[in-house]
Amino acid sequence: MSGHSKFANIKHKKEKNDAKKGKIFTIIGREIVIAVKEGGPDPANNSKLRDVIAKAKAANMPNDTIERGIKKAAGDSNAQNYEHATYEGYGPNGIAIIVETLTDNKNRTAADVRAAFSKGQGNIGTPGCVSFMFDEKGQILIDKEECALSADDLMMLVLDAGAEDFNEEEDGYEVLTDPADFSAVREAIEKEGIAMAEAEVVMLPQTRVSLEDPTARASLQKILDLLDDSDDVQNVYTNLEGELD
Repeated sequence: MSGHSKFANIKHKKEKNDAKKGKIFTIIGREIVIAVKEGGPDPANNSKLRDVIAKAKAANMPNDTIERGIKKAAGDSNAQNYEHATYEGYGPNGIAIIVETLTDNKNRTAADVRAAFSKGQGNIGTPGCVSFMFDEKGQILIDKEECALSADDLMMLVLDAGAEDFNEEEDGYEVLTDPADFSAVREAIEKEGIAMAEAEVVMLPQTRVSLEDPTARASLQKILDLLDDSDDVQNVYTNLEGELD
């Protein structure tokens, strides 16, 4: 794998998220509610729920917390109804930004997202204004230290299971799939007892843009920080080259 290091950036993001376990668990808890309501509480018959459970385990969510979330979602017909809402826009110097949210109040969420863009010298755009610059992919990250298989054996395993691409970096492996094949590939890795540092369907930029101006970088950081402060924001994707800090 050459150029931009996705593995390094994901590890960086994961380290930042470790300091905000409360929010991460809240987000995953909402995803559990949606998965259970759409496909039932039995992971054996609900692939979406299996994917969310895998994500929860990668985030080190305790098993009893996962189980409580499933039981609560299954037994409470009055549980809050969460909806997905996606916003697209531009940060400083035209940096593309996609914001995925999971909310029980779209008006509140829209106001929070707009305020974040505005305070960071960005602009909300129309649906589709930047998403065409990204590809939706299943992305699985595996730490080399957690994988007993050789790179070649792991590559054959995931490709046989339906993966599109396999990338090796200095400290880990990245597996990319079509979203439709994500569950099958993730489960093939799980059956081998291989721990996944991250397993999720994400938006990957087709090309990345460098941002050198300190003022622009500070403004972009403000947008990202404000979005991160919102409990409704699930994921934020940009086409920025590298990390801001």
